[in-house]
Amino acid sequence: MSFEIVPSKYFLDQIRNLDEKSKRIIREKIELIRDNHYRNKKIHSKRFSRIFRVRLNINNKDKRLIYVILTPKIILACLIERDKNYKDLEKYLSKVFKN
Repeated sequence: MSFEIVPSKYFLDQIRNLDEKSKRIIREKIELIRDNHYRNKKIHSKRFSRIFRVRLNINNKDKRLIYVILTPKIILACLIERDKNYKDLEKYLSKVFKN
């Protein structure tokens, strides 16, 4: 089954101001997600059962690319900083998936 990768509006707002090197790193990680979307670590969430993260190092800061698998789509949800230890994850997910 092929999956369609869909960036969220919030994710696009986050990467808009990044430099070209950072955008290239993110593109490479997205290609890895396209090849095998279950390769990365699963994260526990109150709202979703299939939420994963990809490690990134952008401008010498540890960040995580969060994505959600909603068959047949893979939603690129957001970039979060690693030092917050996923405390704001539910807040970001509510911004992405407004009901």
